[in-house]
Amino acid sequence: MTKAILPPTDSRHARGGRGFATFDDPPAPLLVDESGEPDFTALRDSADFRELRRRAAIFVVPATCGFLLWYLGYVALSAYLPEFMATRVYGVVNIGLLFGLLQFATTVGLTLAYARYARRRLDPQVAAVRSLVGEERA
Repeated sequence: MTKAILPPTDSRHARGGRGFATFDDPPAPLLVDESGEPDFTALRDSADFRELRRRAAIFVVPATCGFLLWYLGYVALSAYLPEFMATRVYGVVNIGLLFGLLQFATTVGLTLAYARYARRRLDPQVAAVRSLVGEERA
């Protein structure tokens, strides 16, 4: 928001229209080097980039750990409890087949969840990081 102080109207303070002032913070300097290319070291150290990495890790780390536990659990059950995995559920469909198909469903679900998370939480932060180097994309 810009605030302005108009010049005084009486003659003893009037000096040819001087007296107009703004109190906006100056724009942040762009993180570019002398040739106009992004300064990646300064960009890496910026608060906006650290926030982007933090937001990405909030989703990626738990999702990766959860999926790996689910997958390794499937493999362990198949290796050490084959009689449990061979338990029939309906006709020739057994628990092992259902768990195997659920691996695909989990992958699709995680992909959709990440796409939604990225669109809502990461993309605005990416735009903030891009603005640090003066790069605007639609």
